[in-house]
Amino acid sequence: MKKYAIAAAILSVAGLATAQEVVRIGHSAAVTGPVSYFGKDTENGARMAIEALNARGVVIGGTKVRFELVAEDDGGDPKQATSVAQKLVDGRVNGVVGHETSGTTIPASKIYNQAGIPQISPSSTSPVYTKQGFNTAFRVVANDVQLGQALGHYAVQKMGARRVAVIDDRTAYGQGLVTEFSKGLRDQGAAIVAREFTHDKASDFNAILTKIRASKPDLVFFGGMSAVAGPMLRQMKQLGMNVKMMGGDGICSDEIHKLAGGAMADGQVFCAEAGGVDAAGKPALDKFRADYRKRFGIDVQINAPYAYDAVMTMAEAMVKAGSSAPAKYLPVLAKIETKGVTGPIAFDARGDIRDGTITLYTFKGGRRTVLAVTK
Repeated sequence: MKKYAIAAAILSVAGLATAQEVVRIGHSAAVTGPVSYFGKDTENGARMAIEALNARGVVIGGTKVRFELVAEDDGGDPKQATSVAQKLVDGRVNGVVGHETSGTTIPASKIYNQAGIPQISPSSTSPVYTKQGFNTAFRVVANDVQLGQALGHYAVQKMGARRVAVIDDRTAYGQGLVTEFSKGLRDQGAAIVAREFTHDKASDFNAILTKIRASKPDLVFFGGMSAVAGPMLRQMKQLGMNVKMMGGDGICSDEIHKLAGGAMADGQVFCAEAGGVDAAGKPALDKFRADYRKRFGIDVQINAPYAYDAVMTMAEAMVKAGSSAPAKYLPVLAKIETKGVTGPIAFDARGDIRDGTITLYTFKGGRRTVLAVTK
């Protein structure tokens, strides 16, 4: 009996040691619903990073650790996002990569901040996220101020737009993007001739498009996601609106071509990704895309490499701090300077990425084509 008791005690201690060696990284995005392809994209990117870290055999504070991804679905809904955030906090994750949209990231960030858990968003662009003053909030993509200015400049200087209609989907992302784009547009001397609204689950746009058509715009700017932009393009064609559409990273997916159901012409849609690399960084990003396709059998949508870099940056901060405890590695994360597959990563005082890059695209043959990379 004594021998069995000792063996049981050894197993118990071993079990505790194993539990202490697990570093849990939470990930939350919409992996169900109309934009699930975006959410699954970032989840896949985070998963690739976890697998790479475990293959490498990371040591933190003298102890070899195993990383674990705790993946949750926020459905793209702010209320569900706060429930998920509380679940991740209660589950004692060491850090969070997410959420996907600004509308889910912003409310969830308050919960992570109260718990002192670092959060890196791989895709949220609203300036509000980092203007809240939370020392736990970071992002590895440019924000809507940079995005809006770049799009406004391109619309006027490269596309010759002078009369622009704007539509937003009433989400934090859509409203923020349209606001910043409108500022950039006015700075370039163009006029907004129509201002309309829809919502992120809408499918009928005839009323607002009929109003817009009467204003005779040479460009329609949409602040929202491709799940809405695709059907909108179909109805634009039905109304005889041979006008170009522009938007942010929410429509910057090859999925928009499928969702438009054949109504999208080559060179009709223009969008911007809140990130991207210069020529020197292209080989590393191309390799990531190839590895992603090999691992999952599909192409990267947009933000998978940013989710990958978010996990890797968080892990590097833990290694440098010698601890995976949020309170100990958070100060290191705030001051970190590293390089990912998406380029250099360092944060400013608010948690925004420094010198964020913008990549502008159009679509040809249903595929994104790079037009320019700028800062």
